[in-house]
Amino acid sequence: MPEILPARVASIEAAQTATALVLSENDTRVRAVAMQLGYQLPADCTDPDLIQRDIAANMRRSVEACLEVGRGLRVLKEACGHGSFIARLDVLGIETRVAQKFMASAAKFANAASTPLLKAAGNQTKLFEMLVLDDEQIQELELTGQTGELSLDDVATMSVKELRAAVRQARQDAGYTAEQLEKERARADKAEKKLRGRVPVVMPLDERITPFQVEIAERQSLTEKALAAHIEAVTALEAWHTEEVTSQPDYDPTAPAPLPKPVALVLMSLVSAGERLAAMVGQLQHQLEESFGADIAEARQYLMQEPAGAGEADA
Repeated sequence: MPEILPARVASIEAAQTATALVLSENDTRVRAVAMQLGYQLPADCTDPDLIQRDIAANMRRSVEACLEVGRGLRVLKEACGHGSFIARLDVLGIETRVAQKFMASAAKFANAASTPLLKAAGNQTKLFEMLVLDDEQIQELELTGQTGELSLDDVATMSVKELRAAVRQARQDAGYTAEQLEKERARADKAEKKLRGRVPVVMPLDERITPFQVEIAERQSLTEKALAAHIEAVTALEAWHTEEVTSQPDYDPTAPAPLPKPVALVLMSLVSAGERLAAMVGQLQHQLEESFGADIAEARQYLMQEPAGAGEADA
């Protein structure tokens, strides 16, 4: 017996250390999400019970608290163990799809100087309708009070039904305008190429390289949006599966809940997409190193040493 006791003590201490590490990592993760969203943790604590009570209090307040509810829900989801978020939504009396709208609102309007916008919306239903708008359109509304044909006055005076139609029209108008600008740009590029074919033009190196730099930036933006969409798809798939499992009449929280085959196929599509993207990133990095390894090192050193404004002075 005396020989067994130290081994048990060591095992208990190891388990306690592992538990403390998990709790520390969870605390760090929850605080990071709260800081990103601008959510003030109640009593500076990551306890899900305190966060839940804070959300309930915000739900009883006016539309200005709608974003705080969304921030709180997002942080609560991060603070909860797997599968317990839906149960806490039930306690709060919030349907899953409504909670998703709250969280989407918090993300959409996180950087808003939102007082005029929230005042115009007047209630959370109108705020949810405005989720259809692009980030650029939201920013226009905040800065100028107008985006396309939609104004803050319209938001304030329209019914929910009228606002729903107006924001969708504004979204369509913005898409049409972007499409026309792209067509105009293509026509201008085509005309310029024709002109260059007739008259030799010697352009400065900076002007010749700028379109290449712009294309890189545009491709990077599209790539980041695609990756963000994949990440959102993982979150949505997890939320759907959690809701699907917990809503079953014979739900047992202690029993494993394997993915249905159709859902597993969707999951593996995301896994495959991530692996292909990772492989392509590796190929890009390898090709850059093979083709420009020495140049990259030299360029980095140059950028670190070049004083601010030197490029403009040389030009």
